[in-house]
Amino acid sequence: MRNYIFLFCFLLYNCSSDSSEEQAISQSIDIESPALAAPKNNEPCLDGLIVNETQSKIFFSWTPSINAVSYNLNIKNLNNQQTQQFNVSSSFKEVTLDSSTPYSWYVTAVGENPTSQSDSDTWKFYLVGEPVVNYSPFPPELLSPRSASTVTAIDGEIILKWDCSDIDEDLNSYEIYLDTRDASTPVKKIDHVSTTSETNVTVKNNTIYFWKVIAEDKNGNKSDSGVYTFITS
Repeated sequence: MRNYIFLFCFLLYNCSSDSSEEQAISQSIDIESPALAAPKNNEPCLDGLIVNETQSKIFFSWTPSINAVSYNLNIKNLNNQQTQQFNVSSSFKEVTLDSSTPYSWYVTAVGENPTSQSDSDTWKFYLVGEPVVNYSPFPPELLSPRSASTVTAIDGEIILKWDCSDIDEDLNSYEIYLDTRDASTPVKKIDHVSTTSETNVTVKNNTIYFWKVIAEDKNGNKSDSGVYTFITS
């Protein structure tokens, strides 16, 4: 009887060990990051197939990733910040989107173990609708402070930082809004110098703030970052 118990425990240990090893191997497989191909980064998308007055179909593509079994295509409407996700087994996908709208997109490669994933870079494009003489800037991407983060003021000031680009490369200025209610109060306006911009603003300690940035090009076209919040310590 004792021999049977020993044999059972030995088999149980080996099965458990094999299962753990297989799981560890599965989790350790590296997934190659996808390389985006189309639509191109920071360019107007002119290849859309018009569906109706407000929508067009466009073709997304990227290079296949080693060890990937599927892909998640993530597309964000930069006007309303809504994101769509599509799970596909191939390295391309046709999607119907709103025309005359800026978007960002990236692809996540997924391995056999769903926890094994790898993200591509994030690209931006403008889906063209009716002919446009001049395009609005992409909405500014707020970098710092991140939303709902806590920051420490130095001599009563903090630094606001953001990224912004424009297909026409005619960005002109930024208007910064900051207050303790809804980011509806303009506090300063600065000229565009580079893709990444920053400025100092005066704040009080232990206060919740709301902020946003509106970008304007030389033709008067504007785009809104949306509102972020932060807390001063």
